[in-house]
Amino acid sequence: MKDIRVRFAPSPTGGLHIGGVRTALFNYLFAKKMGGTFILRIEDTDQARFVEGAEAYIIEALKWCEINPQEGPEIGGPYGPYRQSERKVIYQKYAQQLIDEGKAYYAFDSSEDLEQMREKLKADGVLNLNYNSASRRAMKNSLTLSAQEVKEKLDTGVPYVVRFKMPDKREIRFHDLIRGWILVHSSTLDDKVILKSDGLATYHLANVVDDYLMKISHVIRGEEWLPSAPLHVLLYEAFNWTKNMPDFAHLPLIMKPDGNGKLSKRAAEKAGFPIFPLTWKESNSQEVIEGFRELGFFPEALVNFLALLGWNPGGDREIFNIEELSEVFSIDRIGKSGTKFDFEKAKWFNQHYLKNKSLEELSKGVVEDLLIAHRITCQPALANQIVALLIQRVTYANELAPSSLFLFNRPDQFDEFLIHKKWNQEAALALSTYSERLIDLKDIDAELAHSLLQETMQALGINPGRVLQPLRIAITGSGSGPDLMKIIEILGTTETVVRIRESILKFEVIKNSNPYV
Repeated sequence: MKDIRVRFAPSPTGGLHIGGVRTALFNYLFAKKMGGTFILRIEDTDQARFVEGAEAYIIEALKWCEINPQEGPEIGGPYGPYRQSERKVIYQKYAQQLIDEGKAYYAFDSSEDLEQMREKLKADGVLNLNYNSASRRAMKNSLTLSAQEVKEKLDTGVPYVVRFKMPDKREIRFHDLIRGWILVHSSTLDDKVILKSDGLATYHLANVVDDYLMKISHVIRGEEWLPSAPLHVLLYEAFNWTKNMPDFAHLPLIMKPDGNGKLSKRAAEKAGFPIFPLTWKESNSQEVIEGFRELGFFPEALVNFLALLGWNPGGDREIFNIEELSEVFSIDRIGKSGTKFDFEKAKWFNQHYLKNKSLEELSKGVVEDLLIAHRITCQPALANQIVALLIQRVTYANELAPSSLFLFNRPDQFDEFLIHKKWNQEAALALSTYSERLIDLKDIDAELAHSLLQETMQALGINPGRVLQPLRIAITGSGSGPDLMKIIEILGTTETVVRIRESILKFEVIKNSNPYV
């Protein structure tokens, strides 16, 4: 059995799409399951689209997700360099080999020549407007020019690209581990550029050469690369490398939540959820796009969620840490069809991991967040109470501190609609009497607060349900929220009584103002 070596090969042209994170994850899980090697390779041959800082972003994102390569730009390894921009001479050597063997050719056509070609084909009623085995015969290339003309153009520095010579009347057949056997006819393919005018290889040549030289055993990548796979197979044939050709596995697309089309940055933005693992700043517009990390996701929750997008472990189990995922992962359980991106499900995963975090870790975060963001000093014991009070009501850990601010600040704004609806003489009597009973107590807990309320309302002949909402508004300013008796326990009797008595006066003013419309 051949050694398992897989690679994740992103282009540093912007933030790392969440689909790219899933591709990296599947490669990593497969390598780990098989005892193989996971490689990070930066495919930066497209210098026109290169974005400063994108490579560092990719590395940081993978590190945050604990998808750790064993070879790569920052790590090194026996098959480096791992940036394609540093492998220019290697690609030129192999491009020249194809030219010398008649499997590729120089093309000297200008952009105007190419446009004229397409216009002529269109005028002649030709549906295929590509540069291919038919149209190449009328173009300026080393197949139509004499050897002397080609030499003169090369010697005088006339710009050129190198194109792969697509064979005529060939059926390209290859096996995909997810989709089975795939058959494509060469007549549907064009003579792709494999070396650009700047001397850098295109993705097609670079990735095939690199995969061969780096001994890649499996190419696990997105479905969008499936149309390029026949060309890559032909390149392996052209170099006589078919015995070392990797197995292909093209992953299903991640779709919009409604299943209508591929998930894009714009679609994610419209739906109100992130598309990048970490916050990314667009270089052109300077737009800052919030990432999953900054929104409040735990990396293990995001990884767990992504692993189940297009892959099914079998059974009903959904919660896996990354080690457990690597133990059960298999390519044969990856589906062919696109899979919907369900953000509500992603939040469900995060809530699960949130609820299973240690109290100490969450409380520490609350203490830090309150101090840094709100300049509030909170003791660990109080932070523990805050976590217990709010843990069931939040999705992200970073919501705990801002959701607890009502405990530190007496309400100065109230739900006036509810006050007009609920505040009356009965409610005023109930709250006033309850506050008088509370002030006699030194210590209180939620159970005592509840029993005291029941006893007080029974003595007054008032249904406790009729005053619970006014009592909540008086203490917190809001008509809904976490366990009110627990809030009273945290605030203590003195603070609770002050809040009730101050609110009663304010409620009278609000009630006597113009009715809420």
